[in-house]
Amino acid sequence: MSAPVWSVDPRTGNRREQVATEATAEEVDTTVRAAHAAAPALAERAQRARLLRAAADLFDQHVDKVVECADAETALGPGRLSGELTRTTYQLRAFADIAEAGDFLDVRIDHADAALTPPRPDLRRWKVPLGVVAVYSASNFPLAFSVPGGDTASALAAGCPVVVKAHPDHPGTSELAAALLHRAAEEAGLPQEVVSVVHGFDAGVELVRHPVVAAAGFTGSVRGGRALFDAAAARPRPIPFHGELGSLNPVVVSAAAAEERAEEIGAGLAGSMTLGVGQFCTKPGLVLVPAGEAGDRLVTSLTAAVSDTEPGVMLDPRMREAFVAGVRERAGLDGVQSPVTPGANGEHTVSGGFLTVDAERLAGGGEYDLLTEECFGPVTVIVRYGDVAQVSAVLARVPGNLTATAHLGAGEAGGSEAAGGADAADGGAAQLLAELTPLAGRILVDGWPTGVAVAPAQHHGGPYPATTSTSTSVGGTAIERWLRPVTYQNAPQALLPAELREDNPAGVPRTVDGVRES
Repeated sequence: MSAPVWSVDPRTGNRREQVATEATAEEVDTTVRAAHAAAPALAERAQRARLLRAAADLFDQHVDKVVECADAETALGPGRLSGELTRTTYQLRAFADIAEAGDFLDVRIDHADAALTPPRPDLRRWKVPLGVVAVYSASNFPLAFSVPGGDTASALAAGCPVVVKAHPDHPGTSELAAALLHRAAEEAGLPQEVVSVVHGFDAGVELVRHPVVAAAGFTGSVRGGRALFDAAAARPRPIPFHGELGSLNPVVVSAAAAEERAEEIGAGLAGSMTLGVGQFCTKPGLVLVPAGEAGDRLVTSLTAAVSDTEPGVMLDPRMREAFVAGVRERAGLDGVQSPVTPGANGEHTVSGGFLTVDAERLAGGGEYDLLTEECFGPVTVIVRYGDVAQVSAVLARVPGNLTATAHLGAGEAGGSEAAGGADAADGGAAQLLAELTPLAGRILVDGWPTGVAVAPAQHHGGPYPATTSTSTSVGGTAIERWLRPVTYQNAPQALLPAELREDNPAGVPRTVDGVRES
């Protein structure tokens, strides 16, 4: 008998209702094969666009119901969730536009040329959908990175049916979202099976191993993501696994920046690291602050701001326990101080705080490498450095990240010429950014990484363990994860897809004989 799936209130720990049952291996197989059978219905790009816009409209029509359900299961609050839902519907509509425009097909045509050496045949290249995509929902974003989120939207825009493994922290929200997506499919004249949802840990494992699943997208922990990544690679026919696993998101505050605006930076850091009870994948978890009076003022500002932050409820008891244990282990290292101690506060809440350590200890590695691992929750590590060499030594120990941030002084931000020869942290602002660039997929200057704009130029990814591939899960180019290129050589016009025919009846942008056409 299948195990029940319960919706649980994280504010009390009480069960709300049973919303589903965990899928068996046979049920996963049936669901995946039904999705595969529905794939031809997504062949037309206009049809995909209708589906995505219909879904966005339905979520807009049911804002109150969706937000109420998500808040009851995550305790993230109506304000935060309303904003997340707005982001979600924006993503759906954005990918509808992308599907219609067809730029993502990257159509390239090289006409035959017998005069070349060697002679060139007629070559016509575009991209086709991979097939059924498995999506693993995130705990901390029950909408934007879950059932109706960017992975689902981009895969559907690419023409791939989706089977979502719902996250156990918000199964009711997942079922509600799936119901709205099924209604959208019906309104668009498509079978419901273009989007399906399964529940259960074992179902997630069966999903990534299923021979019909062609690719997977994951947002979650390093441990869980790596296990699925390894399973995807170990299949008889390995598949792409686009996983977002863990990120420290280092920040470097230059001496000049601390001198000019220590209090502002301290307050901004407090807001960023405690946002959503520290449960953002882009939370700044390691911040290099100069030793001395200016750095002391920054820490004083951070202390006051964090102390004024209200305790919050984490997504589930397991994460709360891991956070408390992680803070305790880090604080127990020799030389680590805790000006504002983060940890348990009441039966279900936690309070934010931060730890401090000298750069020399962290640069030495060993047990201090623990401080370069993500601790999910409202805590950050302040590293006090004396010179640029210590900054470089600490950064050399930091693994891959989604983001890396530099806070610079007014003169430094303009480069060495504008600063009259002044250098950021004795090494130059340009040198600092050069050191940060290998560490992350998004480099920020004078800002905070929490908050990821959905835009064509966005990149939400980074070196391992931030992600398992070089692609992005946010922005228009996220669609590229679910496509593969195919070239037709000397194919008769009548047999070519419309997008590749000479007269271009589909009207897609193309590059013909090296010249870009609009």
